[in-house]
Amino acid sequence: MKQQKWIRITNCENIPLREGRSLKIGECEIGVFNLGDRFLAIENRCPHQGGPLADGIISGTAVVCPLHAWKIDLESGAVLKPSDTTNWLHAFETRIEDGIVLLDISGLETTRSEEEISCSLTPQDLETQKTAT
Repeated sequence: MKQQKWIRITNCENIPLREGRSLKIGECEIGVFNLGDRFLAIENRCPHQGGPLADGIISGTAVVCPLHAWKIDLESGAVLKPSDTTNWLHAFETRIEDGIVLLDISGLETTRSEEEISCSLTPQDLETQKTAT
């Protein structure tokens, strides 16, 4: 079993309810989604044409791609619509500690440190992230 590698992403309140935000770790862009009772994370690119899933509409535990309406399950990374595809995205485990969203990046091939992670958050969010570290 692979050892988990948890990194701090941001304060929970920096990702509004039923919305997503993207972050980049090495070459991998990840979408983190606030479902209200939990946060889920998957690769932030639709397998159809690379649409930014963090900009999509959350529907239950899925996100609808803003480009061509492909529906992706946020828990497993499976493509739900269209149903005739077998594409999957990598889903990342998340947890909350002291109001901070943490992400398990043990499945990524990266040598990046936590300071080298770039997020699509506002400057105030990034300042909050730095002080929380």
